Amino acid sequence: MSAPLLQVIVGSTRPGRVGIHVAEWFATAARQDGRFDVEVLDLAEIALPMFDEPNHPSMHQYTQPHTEAWSARVARGDAVVFVMPEYNWGVNPALKNAVDYLNEEWAYKPMATVSYGGVSAGLRAATALKTNVLPLRMIPVADAISIPFVAQFVTDGTFVPNDVLRDSVAPLLGELLKLTQATALLRGPAAEPVPDEG
Repeated sequence: MSAPLLQVIVGSTRPGRVGIHVAEWFATAARQDGRFDVEVLDLAEIALPMFDEPNHPSMHQYTQPHTEAWSARVARGDAVVFVMPEYNWGVNPALKNAVDYLNEEWAYKPMATVSYGGVSAGLRAATALKTNVLPLRMIPVADAISIPFVAQFVTDGTFVPNDVLRDSVAPLLGELLKLTQATALLRGPAAEPVPDEG
């Protein structure tokens, strides 16, 4: 039996971003842990435009090739970790846009956050994202990794964690794995979606 697929989504797309280094560290640690197959989805490379579909995502009637491609990539995953900054106490626009493009592709997938920032360590954005994904039927885990004053951990383009951050990976993956296994049947053929207003 193959391991479940964990998708590590890099939420920041701006030039000079720290998020790609954080994501590379976390993905490497998750691969070394061995309980998941791991792939990194970099929103800077995927380059979704602002949401441009005429139909509600819950209808799954996509008209744009980039949406079809994004849908196919997300659909194959079993769990998600969002590596994310905090912009003005909230979720950065590129990440929120990528989440909003889809609906059933996210359903019943456990999710966790690896957030980073200054003194707040991105916690306000991580909390906001957990609220955003609940209508999509994602399942946030209680565990999270929050990195304060993130620049101190980056040396020559490499994220170098301290012991606290390093030791936080395995418990987070353990919680994700429990929920991934428990919800596997729910990620079968999707029920008829019910669109919301808007």
